[in-house]
Amino acid sequence: MGYPNGLLETRAVIKPGRYTIIPPDGLVNNVIPSFKNIVTSIIASPKYGASFVQYLLKLNKDGECTETFGGDGRIETFIYCLEGEITVTAGEEEYKLTSGGYVYSPAKLGMKFKNAAIGESKALLYKQVFVPTEGKEPWVVFGNTNDIEEQIYDGMENVKLKDLLPIDTAFDMNMHILSFEPGGCHPFVETHVQEHGAYMLSGEGVYNLDNEWIPVQKEDFIWFGPYTPQAVYCSGRENLTYIYSKDCNRDVEL
Repeated sequence: MGYPNGLLETRAVIKPGRYTIIPPDGLVNNVIPSFKNIVTSIIASPKYGASFVQYLLKLNKDGECTETFGGDGRIETFIYCLEGEITVTAGEEEYKLTSGGYVYSPAKLGMKFKNAAIGESKALLYKQVFVPTEGKEPWVVFGNTNDIEEQIYDGMENVKLKDLLPIDTAFDMNMHILSFEPGGCHPFVETHVQEHGAYMLSGEGVYNLDNEWIPVQKEDFIWFGPYTPQAVYCSGRENLTYIYSKDCNRDVEL
């Protein structure tokens, strides 16, 4: 990379327990023994307050996860293909992902994955401890966001939502895609018990995080801690779209 041009600076903001903004230009490679030929950046972890771990992956030629990721009846996992082609194995089934494709694997299975493209592929990877509920058990979910019908969000025609996982209490989490057309915004500043990890897929916006308005853009990652006030305006000329995680369908444990 060589010497910098001008002063060293960053848009990264780290507020442990409250929120983080992690832009792409400050990411470093994290070595994980079971990830072969994969450039890995850990963008969310309990080290700053998240209850989950999220990774940004660049799978080079022959890039693969050589051991089961997650599983053991404890860790549920999710992978989303940003670019290229990725083959995912969950249990005895194999799934082929292209851009927008995803797989959720329950804690009883875990997953393996590998690059299936001629060139590199990019993906988001997620894991968290599964919280079971009596009498219900989640299942493998495979899909592509390009095949999911958009829903109008909270009665606003210029904000659209996609649910990636079933609306079912067997699941203790969901993944969504939220898209704001230029001028679109949240209907109010949210303050809630759920936490989110959001990766910006396109556009630009101004995000209210803990009552601070901060510019964000494509390829930024934001973590929102529980009860952190949050809302956004789309401020660019194209849609501000992001994929985000949400914990749901469970009571708070004491």
